[in-house]
Amino acid sequence: MKWKEADFNSCISDINAVLIYGPDAGLVDEFCDKAIEKLEIDKDNLLAIDADELREKQDALFAESCSPSMFGGRKAVIISGAGDSDCKIISELVTSPSLCATVIITGGDLRIGPLRKLFEDGKNIAAIACYTDDTKTLENLIHQELSVQSGIRQITPDAMSYMLSHMGGDRGITRGFLKKIAIYVSDKHVVELEDVEKCLPDTSASSADDYMYSLTAGHINPTMVALDRLLYSGADANMLIRMLYNHFNKLLTAVVDGQLPKLFWKVADKFNSAIKIWPEKEIVNVLSKLNDLEKMCRTNGMQPEVLIRDFSLKLSVRAAKLALKRRK
Repeated sequence: MKWKEADFNSCISDINAVLIYGPDAGLVDEFCDKAIEKLEIDKDNLLAIDADELREKQDALFAESCSPSMFGGRKAVIISGAGDSDCKIISELVTSPSLCATVIITGGDLRIGPLRKLFEDGKNIAAIACYTDDTKTLENLIHQELSVQSGIRQITPDAMSYMLSHMGGDRGITRGFLKKIAIYVSDKHVVELEDVEKCLPDTSASSADDYMYSLTAGHINPTMVALDRLLYSGADANMLIRMLYNHFNKLLTAVVDGQLPKLFWKVADKFNSAIKIWPEKEIVNVLSKLNDLEKMCRTNGMQPEVLIRDFSLKLSVRAAKLALKRRK
């Protein structure tokens, strides 16, 4: 079954297994935590393994999943980072007549392959996709988190525009950012631009802007200088990848549908330049490579910082070539 959030909230207790997947890793984690909460799973009744361990721990996984709890209550099993190569084992598990636990599978931005088809077409199992927030859903989330209930009476237009330009790639990071803002302005109850700039998570706002918008505009040296500043200040490579993924999704929407995001005035010119030089096919290819890069950062022996430096240099050079080709 294909689920939406309402289905998840009302039916999670009625199924054997659920696949939670998508490019928004924070939202995937959020749904996973919500499943454990709604199912009222005690920590003694929870088994969590990574998909890389499936074959090695298959016997233990099946034994745990197909036996009643020694402590009473419902059991759950979480298998993280699953892909199509894990489909056979997962299929045997979730269709076993002896299954006693609710199985929660998490994955990245899965293509329409064996694993998705298993959960989307199967009985008593379901799949829910976690896509990055678009402008509308992000604005709703901001108003939800920064509301009268949290002590906020007003968000200035500049502050809203800035937040819409800098968030949305990861629901977990977004919520953490908004909670930080709510605490920071708790004495005045108004969110202004300078408050938002000071509360950006882990990185300076200017360097993050320079990095993303210079990269897609084909400005090679400013891209690498900004990336150096971000990494020097302690920015997490995986977070930067998710920021880029969100940035390229916004670019794709602008190129394909003509829907421009609400842009902070300092970056509007670079983004408009990027719209003119990036064709749809190139952007889709970049989004696929960003997914691969995130996986490599988790499994490759190389340092994530090395991988993202190499990726950023190649991508900014590609953007520069596209810009040059357009001018000829």
